[in-house]
Amino acid sequence: MKQCMDVTKVQARLKRIEGQVRGISDMAGKDVPCEEILVQINAAKAALHKVGQVILEGHLQHCVREGIEHGDAEKTIADFAKAVEHFSRMG
Repeated sequence: MKQCMDVTKVQARLKRIEGQVRGISDMAGKDVPCEEILVQINAAKAALHKVGQVILEGHLQHCVREGIEHGDAEKTIADFAKAVEHFSRMG
């Protein structure tokens, strides 16, 4: 799995998202307008979606390619389709 992505960059993105979520939690405890909290929630969702895209792209470029070239192409494609389906449900 580590070969599919730049783990350091993915972890850095996730740390930023953690900070965003902590900030949202703090906002909820303060007198911050709901609209501002919703904007921040949407930003965190978009950032998390981007991490998913990065991971899915790495999976396609490495794991799927390798599975098609050196393994069972039909199973690899079916597994990738399942991964795309799960990812597309995130939104």
